[in-house]
Amino acid sequence: MTSFVKLRETSLYEGPVFTLMNVTFRDPDGHEFHRQLVRHRGAVAVVPLTDDDQVILVRQYRGSIEAELLEIPAGLLDVPGESLEAAAARELREEIGMAADSLERLGSVVPAPGMTDERITIFAARGLREVGTDLQGPEERHMSVVRMPVAEALALTHSGVITDAKTIVGLHLLTGRSHVAPG
Repeated sequence: MTSFVKLRETSLYEGPVFTLMNVTFRDPDGHEFHRQLVRHRGAVAVVPLTDDDQVILVRQYRGSIEAELLEIPAGLLDVPGESLEAAAARELREEIGMAADSLERLGSVVPAPGMTDERITIFAARGLREVGTDLQGPEERHMSVVRMPVAEALALTHSGVITDAKTIVGLHLLTGRSHVAPG
């Protein structure tokens, strides 16, 4: 099978979070085509699990869809040189005011590969203890923290209440790897 080949890319916009590129490819038949793609620095997300099998979520406003979503804590890889684990620990502290005794890498998700190279690495956090929040930005200052049994959160992914991709993937990865029963 002949593969696709990237020929060139040109920056259309460079911002603090992403870069919009015009990219030219050649398909297996030799035809050139263009795509506008978003180059993204990446992110981490964390499924915080309490000792009594409760998951801690945040209800946060998302301007792109003009709605509040129920999500696992997450954030950008925006600190130069910071490891994925350190970024996950930072997001736990910033958003829900917790530190974890252990962070287990569950996997990663590419949420919109048709338009961006963003990759979100997902961790499970256990052995939680309160350390105080460090809320960043208006969305975080106005979000709420929600605790619920893992089985209830999973049910909300199936009923369509939780629609955030990283949260759905994180909850399913957690229940597929841990002692937590899916319900």
